[in-house]
Amino acid sequence: MRLAKTGASPLLAVSSLALILGACTTPAPKVDVPLPSAYQAPAGTPLATQTLDQWWTTFDDPVLNDLVTTALANSPDARLAAARLDEARAVRQGQIRELYIPQTPVVGSASRTKTDIIDQSGSGAFTLGGVTKTYAANFDVSWELDLIGRRRAARKVVDNDLAAARFAYEGARAALAANVAQSYFEARGYAVQLEDARQNARISKSLYDVSAEKGRRGLSAESEGERTAADLAQAEAQVAQLEAQLQASRRSLLILVGKGVDPLASLPVEPVLAKAPPVPASAPAALLARRPDIREAAARLASASGNLNVNELALFPTLTMTPSIGITKQISPSFLTPGDTVSTTSSAWSLGGNLSIPLLNIPKLLSDIKAQGARVEQAAVTYEQTVQKAFGETENALVQQDADQRRVVLLAAGERRAAAAYEASRKGYAAGLTDLTTALQAEQSWRSSRTALTGAQTQALQRAVQTYKALGGGWSPESIPAKPNAQ
Repeated sequence: MRLAKTGASPLLAVSSLALILGACTTPAPKVDVPLPSAYQAPAGTPLATQTLDQWWTTFDDPVLNDLVTTALANSPDARLAAARLDEARAVRQGQIRELYIPQTPVVGSASRTKTDIIDQSGSGAFTLGGVTKTYAANFDVSWELDLIGRRRAARKVVDNDLAAARFAYEGARAALAANVAQSYFEARGYAVQLEDARQNARISKSLYDVSAEKGRRGLSAESEGERTAADLAQAEAQVAQLEAQLQASRRSLLILVGKGVDPLASLPVEPVLAKAPPVPASAPAALLARRPDIREAAARLASASGNLNVNELALFPTLTMTPSIGITKQISPSFLTPGDTVSTTSSAWSLGGNLSIPLLNIPKLLSDIKAQGARVEQAAVTYEQTVQKAFGETENALVQQDADQRRVVLLAAGERRAAAAYEASRKGYAAGLTDLTTALQAEQSWRSSRTALTGAQTQALQRAVQTYKALGGGWSPESIPAKPNAQ
């Protein structure tokens, strides 16, 4: 009545009520995880964003580029991640339709009734017996008026669930690319070790031939020949072991890229370990946008907050409009003309509304709100944990990659010296200038330094892959539209 007297609009009053009720919902939590301005690691080389998106191209290896491209297109892991994203999109499409499209069932019915008059009395009675047919079609609509923002809150949940699924998809593909590169470098490490082992076997065979010849001529004890024979057997056993490891590594790599049944010859692995790329430069703050797992955690936090708002708005009344339209056709026996039928077709429409107030459900709704609030807290803690974990992984990877590269330089210099010492000792033993013990010690030193160098080179390449992955490489953040409620 007051609205009528003051001339205020009922729509304005409803809008004001919606704003008041909307303000009763809990705002999304703001999780602030302060990050240092720089890593406690040596300064790296600036890296272009596009290069980080496809970091595997920095190794300048066509075989690696082809393996990663094939894996991202055809591998079971990539197809599984794509199927999960398709599922999330389909679920979102259904949820959006449920939110914005009214529930509109079209109900059709048909009936056939036969009436037999058993007894009829009283004046004016005109009930007829016979068959009556009735056909009806009704179109009923149920539409909730979103006065308090319940639909907007639900839309926020739907959008952030899809955003989380998209970031999980990108994270899975980035991890797949890293796994392919690490497996490839592992296979190359085995190939280098196998080549070294074959060279060692060849050298051991040469030493055995020299010691055996000296023994036949009486220039050395027979024990020298036995010792070199034992070393030769050990070298040949090492060759057999590395051949099996390389074969298993190549098969695992083929399975990873989706070619598990292809012949091993289809995967060339050269016994060469290239120099690892330099340590890239980056700022910790860039992780918030580059790491898919951080953005996924942020989206799940926003989704949990939206679900809390939906639960809170469930306490308020629900106003539903229920318009309806229908048509009915009835065929019944004629009263005036026995044996004939009368067809009657009619239509009807109605416009109604329902107001639902959850009085008796309030205790359960309050419990749901409390439980969802705890889930929001869990999502906030998970986001904070994800950020800190990402920072730790990245800093550790940068520090270790720098240490690995310095280690490779030192071991390479040591390997060159050990190789020169061994070559001189071997020639001296063949010429009779040095004894077998000296030659074997020089050989052992060179073998150890060579093995250590190969292991360090392989680890440096794999560590570079870990660094690129830790920095959030392997995908393009620009490919995902930025939405305020998805951050």
